[in-house]
Amino acid sequence: MTKTKQITPDYIFESGWEVCNKVGGIYTVLSTRAKTLCEKWKDNLIFIGPDLWENIDNRDFIEYKTLLKGWRNQAGKEGLKVRVGRWNIPGKPIAVLVDFQPYFNIKSEIYYRMWSKFGVDSLPAYGDYDESCMFAYATGLVIESLYRYLKLEDKKVIAHLNEWMLGMAVLYLKDKVPAIGTVFTTHATSIGRSICGNNKPLYDYFEQYDGDQMAKELNMEAKHSLEKQAASHADCFTTVSRLTAEECRQLLGKYPDVVTPNGFEFDFVPEGEEFDKKRAEARRLLIDVASRLCGEPVAEDALLLAISGRYEYKNKGIDVFIEAMNRVRELNPEKQIIAWILVPAWICGPRTELLSRMRQKTLPQFPMSDPYYTHQLNMPENDKVCEYLRFLDFLNQQEHKTKIVFVPSYLNGNDEIFNVPYYDLLIGLDLTVFPSYYEPWGYTPLESIAFGVPTITTNLAGFGLWAKESGVSGNRLTEGVEVIERTDSNYFEVAEKIKNSIINYSKLDSREISKTKLLAQALSRKASWTHFIKYYYEAYDKALRV
Repeated sequence: MTKTKQITPDYIFESGWEVCNKVGGIYTVLSTRAKTLCEKWKDNLIFIGPDLWENIDNRDFIEYKTLLKGWRNQAGKEGLKVRVGRWNIPGKPIAVLVDFQPYFNIKSEIYYRMWSKFGVDSLPAYGDYDESCMFAYATGLVIESLYRYLKLEDKKVIAHLNEWMLGMAVLYLKDKVPAIGTVFTTHATSIGRSICGNNKPLYDYFEQYDGDQMAKELNMEAKHSLEKQAASHADCFTTVSRLTAEECRQLLGKYPDVVTPNGFEFDFVPEGEEFDKKRAEARRLLIDVASRLCGEPVAEDALLLAISGRYEYKNKGIDVFIEAMNRVRELNPEKQIIAWILVPAWICGPRTELLSRMRQKTLPQFPMSDPYYTHQLNMPENDKVCEYLRFLDFLNQQEHKTKIVFVPSYLNGNDEIFNVPYYDLLIGLDLTVFPSYYEPWGYTPLESIAFGVPTITTNLAGFGLWAKESGVSGNRLTEGVEVIERTDSNYFEVAEKIKNSIINYSKLDSREISKTKLLAQALSRKASWTHFIKYYYEAYDKALRV
């Protein structure tokens, strides 16, 4: 049988709320994949993002007044307020930032059109729904305008729209420019995330869940309706893992056409002497902050481990992480262990006393008040992390060798305590723990092993399933990745397994640790975009064949 030749697009327009807007894991997906796409499509790849930075400096976006100048003038005549430049990431793709605020004036008209043509029910909308949909509508207008201006009617064109927030762009293009092949990617279904966020057991009753019914129960009808219709009408529907594909089948009523796992671009990882230098600098900084916070020296060979990501207390397993570390503390192991919670929260800046201590040449001989967080929380009495630490009396008492430190600031290089980006701290860790309850993919553990930091994850993370499919048994951290089985009901069992893994890892000799780190890095290379980009090419091909 003759193999059909894959159709390759001439132009790709891609949009997501995270384009030039570093707010979550989807940013990592788009920004690391861009380099691989740019090598093939160059300036025929154009990203569209929200313009949220009027009179505010955005390091991710470099504006060029001459880039697409003719189209910019035409767009202005069409009522589109756009800025054109390049996304300041490897590959430096063209980026168009669009002001979506004017479309709030015709919001009702837009919603009526989406209801009458596609059955999207926007009446129950609240929260970020309006903002997302106005951006999506503006994105549709931008893509249509570029398509007409560049005279692409005889070209093969893809519009790749990410997450439910861009659902209306999918539907707009389906209506107005059906010749454009649309790819719609859900990185996590809105209703699946909501079920977990409302502390309902997702897995024990998975086959009994009805997406439409749960949307009504959880007041998620608008987002769910939009996502379901976008998945149904897109020329190619994709998601990021086999785990989430099953979720789509059950809750959206459609199994994705292609599973597109998330890769990584290794330009972010230093090599050789530069790696060793950055690791040493990161360890020195982490140890220094912990020492000044707790008012006692931390040994250079202390075991440094962390959890990081969005502040989804249950979904990301932050609760289990704290429980596991408390069990480590109660064992009082011989080795000093410092556990970091690198999770942004609502803060008003760094703690002034810690700032003062950081400037001192000598180490203070007594701990700060509440020596378990680095930045001032706006409402620490209502913060879940702090609340659980107080409940456990896990307050970094000097008699305990195991400490825990909450860093509730974005690590963007300007937090005033560390003043380095996340990757420049990650490289200094010995171990990471991501005991996720709901994690469609899991960039944080992938990033961790890319930097040679072994990680613990779960079978409820897409990355965890991929790791097992890629050769690790998941039973031993010495393979570079340990994958712990999680269910709706084995919370304490998971915490106990994490505790045992940490204790065992702390006892390894330098040879065993070096071998584990090498295995972690070797596995991460299998997740390079050079391996995973083929799934996107498959999605483009499917979309262009419709």
